[in-house]
Amino acid sequence: MLSYQHAYHAGNLADVHKHAALATALGHMTAKDKPLSYFETHSGRGLYRLDAPEAVKTGEAALGIARVAKWFPPDHPYARARASVIAAHGPAAYPGSPLIAAALLRPFDAMTLAELHPAEVAALRGALPGRYVEVVQEDGFAMALSRTPPEPRRGFLLIDPSYEIKTDYDRIPDLMAKLHRKWNVGVMMLWYPILALGAQAGMVQTLRATFPDALSHEVRFPPARPGHGMTGSGLFVVNPPFGLDKEAARLTAHFATL
Repeated sequence: MLSYQHAYHAGNLADVHKHAALATALGHMTAKDKPLSYFETHSGRGLYRLDAPEAVKTGEAALGIARVAKWFPPDHPYARARASVIAAHGPAAYPGSPLIAAALLRPFDAMTLAELHPAEVAALRGALPGRYVEVVQEDGFAMALSRTPPEPRRGFLLIDPSYEIKTDYDRIPDLMAKLHRKWNVGVMMLWYPILALGAQAGMVQTLRATFPDALSHEVRFPPARPGHGMTGSGLFVVNPPFGLDKEAARLTAHFATL
Protein backbone atom coordinates (compact mmCIF):
# COMPACT_ATOMS: atom_id res chain seq x y z
CA MET A 1 0.00 0.00 0.00
CA LEU A 2 2.92 2.34 0.65
CA SER A 3 5.38 1.05 -1.95
CA TYR A 4 4.38 3.26 -4.90
CA GLN A 5 6.86 6.04 -5.67
CA HIS A 6 5.76 8.59 -8.24
CA ALA A 7 9.34 9.86 -8.64
CA TYR A 8 9.80 7.13 -11.27
CA HIS A 9 6.86 8.44 -13.29
CA ALA A 10 6.76 12.22 -12.70
CA GLY A 11 6.32 14.20 -15.88
CA ASN A 12 5.20 11.23 -17.96
CA LEU A 13 2.42 11.47 -20.53
CA ALA A 14 -0.25 10.56 -17.97
CA ASP A 15 0.97 13.43 -15.78
CA VAL A 16 0.80 15.77 -18.76
CA HIS A 17 -2.82 14.77 -19.40
CA LYS A 18 -3.86 15.03 -15.76
CA HIS A 19 -1.95 18.19 -14.90
CA ALA A 20 -2.98 20.08 -18.04
CA ALA A 21 -6.64 19.38 -17.25
CA LEU A 22 -6.21 20.18 -13.56
CA ALA A 23 -4.49 23.48 -14.31
CA THR A 24 -7.12 24.42 -16.89
CA ALA A 25 -9.94 23.69 -14.45
CA LEU A 26 -8.33 25.70 -11.65
CA GLY A 27 -7.51 28.51 -14.05
CA HIS A 28 -11.19 28.88 -14.88
CA MET A 29 -12.36 28.48 -11.29
CA THR A 30 -9.95 31.09 -9.92
CA ALA A 31 -10.99 33.60 -12.57
CA LYS A 32 -14.03 34.32 -10.39
CA ASP A 33 -13.46 36.36 -7.25
CA LYS A 34 -14.97 33.67 -5.04
CA PRO A 35 -13.03 31.47 -2.60
CA LEU A 36 -12.85 27.73 -3.09
CA SER A 37 -11.84 24.61 -1.19
CA TYR A 38 -9.26 22.32 -2.79
CA PHE A 39 -8.64 18.69 -1.78
CA GLU A 40 -6.40 15.86 -2.91
CA THR A 41 -6.71 12.25 -1.82
CA HIS A 42 -3.24 11.00 -2.86
CA SER A 43 -0.86 13.94 -2.96
CA GLY A 44 2.61 12.42 -3.17
CA ARG A 45 5.60 14.63 -2.44
CA GLY A 46 4.51 17.55 -4.60
CA LEU A 47 7.92 18.37 -6.05
CA TYR A 48 10.00 16.12 -8.29
CA ARG A 49 13.26 16.35 -10.20
CA LEU A 50 13.44 15.14 -13.76
CA ASP A 51 17.19 14.61 -13.45
CA ALA A 52 16.77 12.35 -10.40
CA PRO A 53 17.97 8.74 -10.76
CA GLU A 54 14.39 7.45 -10.60
CA ALA A 55 13.21 9.63 -13.49
CA VAL A 56 16.31 8.95 -15.56
CA LYS A 57 15.98 5.20 -15.01
CA THR A 58 12.49 4.95 -16.51
CA GLY A 59 12.85 7.69 -19.13
CA GLU A 60 9.16 8.46 -18.80
CA ALA A 61 9.65 12.21 -18.38
CA ALA A 62 11.86 12.28 -21.47
CA LEU A 63 8.98 10.76 -23.41
CA GLY A 64 6.51 13.00 -21.60
CA ILE A 65 6.80 16.65 -20.65
CA ALA A 66 10.28 17.02 -22.14
CA ARG A 67 8.84 15.99 -25.48
CA VAL A 68 5.49 17.78 -25.47
CA ALA A 69 6.05 21.00 -23.50
CA LYS A 70 5.54 22.86 -26.77
CA TRP A 71 1.85 21.93 -26.64
CA PHE A 72 1.36 24.54 -23.91
CA PRO A 73 1.94 28.25 -24.68
CA PRO A 74 3.32 30.44 -21.87
CA ASP A 75 -0.13 31.73 -20.90
CA HIS A 76 -1.59 28.23 -20.43
CA PRO A 77 -2.24 27.58 -16.71
CA TYR A 78 -0.14 24.40 -16.81
CA ALA A 79 2.79 26.28 -18.36
CA ARG A 80 2.40 29.10 -15.83
CA ALA A 81 2.41 26.68 -12.90
CA ARG A 82 5.48 24.87 -14.23
CA ALA A 83 7.27 28.17 -14.84
CA SER A 84 6.71 29.31 -11.27
CA VAL A 85 8.10 26.04 -9.89
CA ILE A 86 11.08 26.10 -12.23
CA ALA A 87 11.82 29.68 -11.21
CA ALA A 88 11.88 28.62 -7.57
CA HIS A 89 13.58 25.23 -7.86
CA GLY A 90 15.55 25.11 -11.10
CA PRO A 91 15.03 23.81 -14.64
CA ALA A 92 14.87 20.13 -13.65
CA ALA A 93 12.01 20.68 -11.20
CA TYR A 94 8.60 19.24 -12.00
CA PRO A 95 5.45 20.07 -10.00
CA GLY A 96 3.12 17.37 -8.86
CA SER A 97 -0.53 18.27 -8.53
CA PRO A 98 -0.14 19.94 -5.09
CA LEU A 99 2.36 22.46 -6.45
CA ILE A 100 0.34 23.04 -9.61
CA ALA A 101 -2.66 23.84 -7.43
CA ALA A 102 -0.58 25.98 -5.07
CA ALA A 103 0.71 28.00 -8.04
CA LEU A 104 -2.81 28.75 -9.27
CA LEU A 105 -4.91 29.08 -6.11
CA ARG A 106 -5.25 32.38 -4.23
CA PRO A 107 -4.29 33.11 -0.58
CA PHE A 108 -7.95 33.02 0.43
CA ASP A 109 -8.50 29.52 -1.03
CA ALA A 110 -8.28 26.52 1.31
CA MET A 111 -6.05 23.52 0.53
CA THR A 112 -6.19 20.09 2.20
CA LEU A 113 -3.78 17.42 0.98
CA ALA A 114 -3.86 13.79 2.11
CA GLU A 115 -0.95 11.34 1.82
CA LEU A 116 -0.20 8.13 3.73
CA HIS A 117 3.53 7.55 3.15
CA PRO A 118 5.50 9.23 5.98
CA ALA A 119 8.47 10.20 3.79
CA GLU A 120 6.19 11.65 1.15
CA VAL A 121 4.28 13.62 3.79
CA ALA A 122 7.52 15.12 5.11
CA ALA A 123 8.66 16.01 1.59
CA LEU A 124 5.28 17.53 0.75
CA ARG A 125 5.34 19.74 3.83
CA GLY A 126 8.85 20.84 2.90
CA ALA A 127 7.76 21.68 -0.65
CA LEU A 128 5.01 24.01 0.63
CA PRO A 129 6.62 25.97 3.48
CA GLY A 130 4.46 28.72 4.87
CA ARG A 131 1.71 27.90 2.40
CA TYR A 132 -1.98 28.12 3.32
CA VAL A 133 -2.30 24.34 3.24
CA GLU A 134 -3.16 21.49 5.57
CA VAL A 135 -1.21 18.28 4.93
CA VAL A 136 -2.72 15.25 6.66
CA GLN A 137 -1.23 11.78 6.94
CA GLU A 138 -4.36 9.72 6.51
CA ASP A 139 -6.35 7.69 4.03
CA GLY A 140 -7.40 10.07 1.27
CA PHE A 141 -10.78 8.49 0.67
CA ALA A 142 -11.65 8.77 4.37
CA MET A 143 -10.41 12.37 4.40
CA ALA A 144 -12.66 13.30 1.48
CA LEU A 145 -15.71 11.75 3.09
CA SER A 146 -15.06 13.36 6.46
CA ARG A 147 -14.40 16.87 5.13
CA THR A 148 -17.20 17.30 2.67
CA PRO A 149 -19.21 19.39 2.26
CA PRO A 150 -16.51 21.96 2.95
CA GLU A 151 -16.66 25.64 3.70
CA PRO A 152 -16.57 27.32 1.27
CA ARG A 153 -18.77 24.81 -0.56
CA ARG A 154 -17.41 25.86 -3.93
CA GLY A 155 -14.47 23.57 -4.50
CA PHE A 156 -12.43 20.91 -6.25
CA LEU A 157 -11.42 17.37 -5.30
CA LEU A 158 -8.67 15.47 -7.11
CA ILE A 159 -8.88 11.69 -6.68
CA ASP A 160 -5.59 10.25 -7.88
CA PRO A 161 -4.70 6.85 -6.37
CA SER A 162 -1.88 4.66 -7.65
CA TYR A 163 -4.31 1.72 -8.03
CA GLU A 164 -1.80 -0.57 -6.33
CA ILE A 165 -4.79 -1.65 -4.26
CA LYS A 166 -6.84 -3.37 -6.95
CA THR A 167 -10.08 -2.97 -5.00
CA ASP A 168 -9.84 0.79 -5.67
CA TYR A 169 -11.48 0.14 -9.04
CA ASP A 170 -14.50 -1.28 -7.23
CA ARG A 171 -14.56 1.28 -4.39
CA ILE A 172 -14.30 4.48 -6.38
CA PRO A 173 -17.75 4.60 -8.05
CA ASP A 174 -19.45 4.16 -4.67
CA LEU A 175 -17.11 6.71 -3.07
CA MET A 176 -17.85 9.31 -5.73
CA ALA A 177 -21.60 8.69 -5.48
CA LYS A 178 -21.46 9.22 -1.70
CA LEU A 179 -19.38 12.36 -2.08
CA HIS A 180 -21.76 13.77 -4.69
CA ARG A 181 -24.76 13.18 -2.43
CA LYS A 182 -23.00 15.12 0.32
CA TRP A 183 -21.49 17.79 -1.93
CA ASN A 184 -23.44 18.09 -5.13
CA VAL A 185 -21.77 21.33 -6.22
CA GLY A 186 -18.21 20.04 -5.86
CA VAL A 187 -15.99 19.44 -8.86
CA MET A 188 -14.57 15.92 -8.61
CA MET A 189 -11.75 14.91 -10.97
CA LEU A 190 -10.73 11.26 -11.01
CA TRP A 191 -7.57 10.10 -12.77
CA TYR A 192 -7.13 6.47 -13.81
CA PRO A 193 -4.70 4.52 -15.99
CA ILE A 194 -5.81 2.87 -19.19
CA LEU A 195 -4.35 -0.62 -18.97
CA ALA A 196 -3.83 -3.15 -21.70
CA LEU A 197 -5.68 -5.76 -19.63
CA GLY A 198 -8.64 -3.41 -19.09
CA ALA A 199 -8.80 -3.40 -15.29
CA GLN A 200 -10.32 0.10 -15.39
CA ALA A 201 -13.16 -0.72 -17.77
CA GLY A 202 -15.80 -1.79 -15.26
CA MET A 203 -15.17 1.24 -13.05
CA VAL A 204 -15.49 3.63 -15.98
CA GLN A 205 -18.69 1.98 -17.19
CA THR A 206 -20.25 2.31 -13.74
CA LEU A 207 -19.19 5.94 -13.40
CA ARG A 208 -20.63 6.86 -16.79
CA ALA A 209 -23.95 5.28 -15.84
CA THR A 210 -23.98 7.01 -12.44
CA PHE A 211 -22.94 10.45 -13.73
CA PRO A 212 -24.25 10.76 -17.31
CA ASP A 213 -23.49 14.51 -17.44
CA ALA A 214 -19.86 14.17 -16.35
CA LEU A 215 -16.89 14.77 -18.64
CA SER A 216 -15.20 11.47 -19.50
CA HIS A 217 -11.94 11.93 -21.35
CA GLU A 218 -9.31 9.40 -22.39
CA VAL A 219 -6.12 9.66 -24.38
CA ARG A 220 -3.88 6.91 -25.70
CA PHE A 221 -0.10 6.84 -26.07
CA PRO A 222 2.60 4.26 -26.74
CA PRO A 223 3.79 2.20 -23.75
CA ALA A 224 6.76 3.77 -21.98
CA ARG A 225 8.78 0.61 -22.64
CA PRO A 226 8.16 -2.87 -24.10
CA GLY A 227 5.70 -4.79 -21.97
CA HIS A 228 4.59 -1.75 -19.97
CA GLY A 229 0.90 -2.18 -19.20
CA MET A 230 -0.29 1.45 -19.30
CA THR A 231 -1.37 2.52 -22.77
CA GLY A 232 -3.29 5.66 -21.94
CA SER A 233 -4.70 8.02 -19.35
CA GLY A 234 -8.27 8.71 -18.30
CA LEU A 235 -10.07 11.51 -16.49
CA PHE A 236 -13.61 11.50 -15.19
CA VAL A 237 -14.87 14.89 -14.04
CA VAL A 238 -18.14 15.47 -12.21
CA ASN A 239 -19.40 19.08 -12.52
CA PRO A 240 -16.66 19.98 -15.03
CA PRO A 241 -15.74 23.67 -14.98
CA PHE A 242 -16.55 25.83 -17.98
CA GLY A 243 -13.98 25.42 -20.75
CA LEU A 244 -12.62 22.05 -19.68
CA ASP A 245 -14.33 20.30 -22.58
CA LYS A 246 -12.44 22.53 -25.03
CA GLU A 247 -9.13 21.72 -23.36
CA ALA A 248 -10.01 18.03 -23.49
CA ALA A 249 -10.62 18.29 -27.23
CA ARG A 250 -7.32 20.13 -27.67
CA LEU A 251 -5.46 17.43 -25.74
CA THR A 252 -7.13 14.72 -27.80
CA ALA A 253 -5.76 16.31 -30.95
CA HIS A 254 -2.26 16.61 -29.49
CA PHE A 255 -2.08 13.07 -28.15
CA ALA A 256 -3.26 11.74 -31.52
CA THR A 257 0.03 12.97 -33.01
CA LEU A 258 2.20 10.72 -30.82
